[in-house]
Amino acid sequence: MTKNYKELLHHIRAFVFDMDGVLTNGVFQLGDGGQPIRHFNSKDSYALQLARKKGYIVAIISGGYCNNAKTGFQRMGLTDIYMNASDKMEAWKDLLAVYEYDNLQPENILYMGDDIPDYPVMQKAGIAAAPADAAPEVKSIAHYVSSKKGGEGCVRDVIEQTLKLQDNWMLNEDFKW
Repeated sequence: MTKNYKELLHHIRAFVFDMDGVLTNGVFQLGDGGQPIRHFNSKDSYALQLARKKGYIVAIISGGYCNNAKTGFQRMGLTDIYMNASDKMEAWKDLLAVYEYDNLQPENILYMGDDIPDYPVMQKAGIAAAPADAAPEVKSIAHYVSSKKGGEGCVRDVIEQTLKLQDNWMLNEDFKW
């Protein structure tokens, strides 16, 4: 790597996150009818919403599917939600195509994943990030490994670092929720 992680943050315009093991701790219980119940961290949710409102592209690429999670992401203002993505590279390519006219390039994207299905996409992203409890193979290619585990603030960690570095973290008096 020719640049360090902090230098690469200057170029980030988009965040892409896996769901299970990144936005959640990867553990879920089955509710009525067999629908999985996942737990999300409110601090991660706040950071996702703030990044969106500050003009960053925020996307989810997950091999899992959960209607309730998708609805929750939509309520946060996220529109680029790829669920049931058995091939995450297909979703990655689609995301780049959607933002082709905005000149979104792989080097402008921070991707955070935790397990083997994330590996190919992490190799393409400008910054590959991982939670503290990610698989060793994923950590080995990450530019940054958060001190936070999946579902315990790792998403907030990378968004906060990026927005602070780009002077976008705090709200100003003109900002409306």
